Amino acid sequence: MVGFDTKLAAVVGDKTAKALANTLDLHTVGDLMRHYPRRYVQRGELTELSSLREDELVTVVAMVKSVSKRSMKNRRGSILEAVVTDGTGELTLTFFNQAWRERDLRPERIGLFAGKVGTFRHQRQLAHPEYEMFPEDAGDIREAAEKYADEIIPVYPASVKVPSWLIAKTVDVVLQQLGDPPDPLPSDVLRKRHLPGLAEALHAVHRPRAIEKAWAAQRRLRFEEAFVLQTELARRRLSTAALPAKPRRATSGGLVDALDERLPFELTEGQRQVGERLAAELDTPHPMHRLLQGEVGAGKTVVALRAMLAVVDAGGQAALLAPTEVLAQQHHRSLTALLGPLAQGGMLGGAEQGTRVALLTGSMSTAQRKTALNEIVTGDAGIVVGTHALLEENVQFFDLGLVVVDEQHRFGVEQRAALAAKSRDGTRPHVLVMTATPIPRTVAMTVFGDLEISTLSDVPRGRADVATHVVPVDEKPHFLDRAWQRVREEVEAGHRVYVVCPRIGDDGGTGGEEEPPSADDDKRRSVAVVELAEYLRSGPLAGVGLEVLHGRLPSETKDAVMAAFAAGTTPVVVATTVIEVGIDVPTASMMVIMDADRFGVSQLHQLRGRIGRSSIPGVCLLVTEAPPGTPARERLDAVAGTRDGFRLSQVDLEQRREGDVLGAAQSGRRSSLKLLRVIRDVEIIEQAREDASAVVEADPDLADHPALLDAVQAALAEQEADYLDKA
Repeated sequence: MVGFDTKLAAVVGDKTAKALANTLDLHTVGDLMRHYPRRYVQRGELTELSSLREDELVTVVAMVKSVSKRSMKNRRGSILEAVVTDGTGELTLTFFNQAWRERDLRPERIGLFAGKVGTFRHQRQLAHPEYEMFPEDAGDIREAAEKYADEIIPVYPASVKVPSWLIAKTVDVVLQQLGDPPDPLPSDVLRKRHLPGLAEALHAVHRPRAIEKAWAAQRRLRFEEAFVLQTELARRRLSTAALPAKPRRATSGGLVDALDERLPFELTEGQRQVGERLAAELDTPHPMHRLLQGEVGAGKTVVALRAMLAVVDAGGQAALLAPTEVLAQQHHRSLTALLGPLAQGGMLGGAEQGTRVALLTGSMSTAQRKTALNEIVTGDAGIVVGTHALLEENVQFFDLGLVVVDEQHRFGVEQRAALAAKSRDGTRPHVLVMTATPIPRTVAMTVFGDLEISTLSDVPRGRADVATHVVPVDEKPHFLDRAWQRVREEVEAGHRVYVVCPRIGDDGGTGGEEEPPSADDDKRRSVAVVELAEYLRSGPLAGVGLEVLHGRLPSETKDAVMAAFAAGTTPVVVATTVIEVGIDVPTASMMVIMDADRFGVSQLHQLRGRIGRSSIPGVCLLVTEAPPGTPARERLDAVAGTRDGFRLSQVDLEQRREGDVLGAAQSGRRSSLKLLRVIRDVEIIEQAREDASAVVEADPDLADHPALLDAVQAALAEQEADYLDKA
């Protein structure tokens, strides 16, 4: 008998094992057993050729009557056609660029053929059918055919060198020798949820006797995936709750109250409720660990600022970690503006109880950096805003009490831990994670499962509506001309306009800012910032102040461009997605997104959130060459159809592969999830969370559950757990 750790070469031979390893990254028996079928083919009853109907899925037994091969007329390649008969009628089998099949389909050979019936030139045909040819000594061909037709055939994720049928044969060999593998699911959980054991599930998922058995096995395996994830998340929550932290209670009449008096708007009910929750958790001896998510423009920054000021009131410091310098600078400007004299502690004209807001980025001059580091280590700066530069060893805090992480999916576990480790006296700072990408509750439970979750759903009063329209340039090229005219009109009205491109263009690169094209994108070059800016300056927007903004510009240049844009000196900015989050220019009323189909749904929603941030109505134009009916066009239609970020995020998740949701794409690794889908499997995830939490509470070290511990450690050993902190 073989176990999960057994090398495949010891079971199926070196040649097959090497092919599986090189093309599908399958090395052990466990790897192969976890390589599940992606679908099943039920061949159904045998059908006589005389009774075939178009669009019907059929399986027929027939004899090859003739075979012919011809070249395609309009492109390179060949077509192989085989005419088969069963005595009641004839059927054509068509294969494109697969001339090698002529070796199998020889005249007078009998086989079984399965596929969907189509019609071409008034003749019934099967295009690229599955087939199995019977040997000359097959005996009772009808009996063999009926057995074949009744079989449930698994179809595996495969490759050209390792087709599905070879994987199926290899699985058969392994299943015959497989022992009883250790089951990660505790026996009481199996009984409670009426689930089969692991060995039974593996046999049923790979070789189901009935399709219902396959579905039951898949459900058990999906539950197992969710359970292993939720076990690790429960352990993290328990570990965090046991860490010491210094309670941080806001002072009555302190900075929080002073800010509330200064705010030019009234807090929403949601902001007040979340603020009260944060204040209560900051005043505990264990670190807060909370995710704050919400709609674009819902006011997360103000909520975070009030939490930071509460910590400063209590004598501590707060750090705001931003993913880009542009966003860090924007946060620094907006926080300073909101605080006014409250951000000028110890300075002429500053408020008596005021503090300072320090900025630390990698591109600062030596003098600027020295000043910032001094304000941080002495505690003069109660709030510190920065990029990854905050993580460097020489950055020392006086008393770090709260870490606010903006756009958490841009940071890994290690980076958050590095900043949290900068607290003093062996205590841990409280942590507030913000994301401007609304995600459904079940996704949040899976992706941010080690954090408690707060959601802001209402938008502050006084925000104008933003109308979004798709501009299909292939179908209606004059629409783009009208778009540039509309840009001029907005500028003449004193407003600001963003033009967003997926590529920088000075050297053909993206600067790491372009969304990877989806599977339905074509191979054409996308619109670039530099090239489009030159065209607009000399053409449609000649005479209009226009500048470019992207991630490869020097920090001072980016800062100057945004300052000129906000002031109106340069009313149009042609930019990459560097303006995606955090940029707040109230007079920005219009956005033109070029090659909008190159961006994901959530990213488009983020970009659109940069306009309509005041009482000025906004308009967002999604320029695309994607044809109607394609997935890319459907994404754009969805964005144009609603401003509900939670609804759009669900559309995004349903169209994207699951690895993206769980961070595998960001980390460059394959997702550990094979069958679980966070949108579809809501009930399974909730049940797994409940059961895993109970197991961890009773046995935090999993001493009584060695198979479960092995499953968790295997995922962590491959560094797959990065997805736990990413969206």
